[in-house]
Amino acid sequence: MRKQFYVISIFVLVIWLILIFVNLHFLWLGILIVPVLWMGIADVLQKKHAIKSNFPVLGRLRYFMEVMRPKIYQYFIESDTNGTPFNRLQRSVVYQRSKDETDTQPFGTQLDVYDPGYEFVNHSMKAVHFDQLEENPRIKIGSSQCTKPYMASMFNISAMSFGSLSKTAILALNEGAKLGGFYHNTGEGGLSPYHLQMGGDVVWNIGTGYFSCRTPEGKFSEVEFEKRATLPNVKMIEIKFSQGAKPGHGGILPKAKVTDEIAAIRLVSKDQDILSPPTHSAFSTPRELMQFVRLLREKSGGKPIGIKLCLGRKYEFISLCKAMIEEQTYLDFITVDGGEGGTGAAPPEFSDHVGMPLRDALAFVHDTLKGFDLKQHIKIIASGKVISGFDIVRALSIGADVCNSARGMMFALGCIQALECNKNTCPTGIATQNPDLYKGLDVNSKSQRVNRYHRETIKNALELIAASGLKHPDEVNRWVVCRRINANKIETFRETFPELKAGCLLQEETIPEKWKRDCKKATADKF
Repeated sequence: MRKQFYVISIFVLVIWLILIFVNLHFLWLGILIVPVLWMGIADVLQKKHAIKSNFPVLGRLRYFMEVMRPKIYQYFIESDTNGTPFNRLQRSVVYQRSKDETDTQPFGTQLDVYDPGYEFVNHSMKAVHFDQLEENPRIKIGSSQCTKPYMASMFNISAMSFGSLSKTAILALNEGAKLGGFYHNTGEGGLSPYHLQMGGDVVWNIGTGYFSCRTPEGKFSEVEFEKRATLPNVKMIEIKFSQGAKPGHGGILPKAKVTDEIAAIRLVSKDQDILSPPTHSAFSTPRELMQFVRLLREKSGGKPIGIKLCLGRKYEFISLCKAMIEEQTYLDFITVDGGEGGTGAAPPEFSDHVGMPLRDALAFVHDTLKGFDLKQHIKIIASGKVISGFDIVRALSIGADVCNSARGMMFALGCIQALECNKNTCPTGIATQNPDLYKGLDVNSKSQRVNRYHRETIKNALELIAASGLKHPDEVNRWVVCRRINANKIETFRETFPELKAGCLLQEETIPEKWKRDCKKATADKF
């Protein structure tokens, strides 16, 4: 093809020169000819892409189509139900509720109710009138060891860092949280001014890098922690072990991308890479974690302290429960992030093949806490593709007390699932640090959308609870939701995830057979 390019180029040049000789008006053709010839020569000389070298100019179409493929697929090819990570039906519900538009559905469901995996609510012949339920019920988070418990909404903003999201996106989310009376998780990127400016309730997520509460060497700083943890906006502290999209994978922000602002927020030096190690340095065993929890509770003035994790080895979580019992120190909450959780960027191997999915993880965490008689002290927060009222009820039925959503809240801000979060080119100004893009996100209007989405989602979750004959989210259990196993079999979650008896894991003779191996391996002195 390169030989043909040379021949065609020479032929075109000769014809163009002849035309110019005949009439100078043909000089304008150079506007078309010169750039094309320049691109072709550049393609032939470059060594990086074989296709461009072998097929000058024409080879560029391949890369153009690669860029356009997701957009063409999303808008012209995919059906309402087969898009990923979220299909058009799911996205449309969020858009409609956030804009206060009609979100009802005509002509029946588009889902195949006989398809394995289809789930539905067991409604009651004695449904409760919706007006008998609280409009926005609160769930108390805080054990007897917590002096400043927090009354949380059922539905909140999951962890998203400043840096991953733009400052306008953070401001809009936080103002939406203030308007709706729910909390906004900071993500592990530190407690930024944008999380505090609007006055919304904040859950401060502290990861392995200890951003906003670290020493110059990267260790945990009690002084810096106390300075921020005692702020009135900060309602709870969350120690992050892992997230669903990339559990066990530490991150790095190259020094070239570290601005003065980010360095000041994270308490790092601008002239070095920002490391987020895969493990914590402030503790190394479950017992030491409990000591760290006591320290954070004291330095924060008695606020709820919890952890966030994507479940992996089961015996490690059992070790954590044993440490709570032996140290007589209880977490106030545990955020369970499913393997289907999202992130701005992660290796595909981690996103696709690491971490337990949310439903299985929720059931295990709930049952383990119940088996050790710890559930009475600890609330469970579910995170992982929770965007609708049914998603909330499903999570509650398995064992959650509260739900978080990240991508749902991004859709409420106007996210179009362009899948460019890792490129700094987010067209809606949400997941970018490009001022030309994030300035287009209007904080006031988008915060209203976040508030409306939260309100309508809560309303629909409560209507499902009322349809089940229940009056409060606390009453939702594993009998409420059913799942089709195959063409002829349907199970309730109670059948899919049989519950343990309270306290059965405390004595060896009452431990169920399939739990014995993990319980025996678990120890408070080692993860």
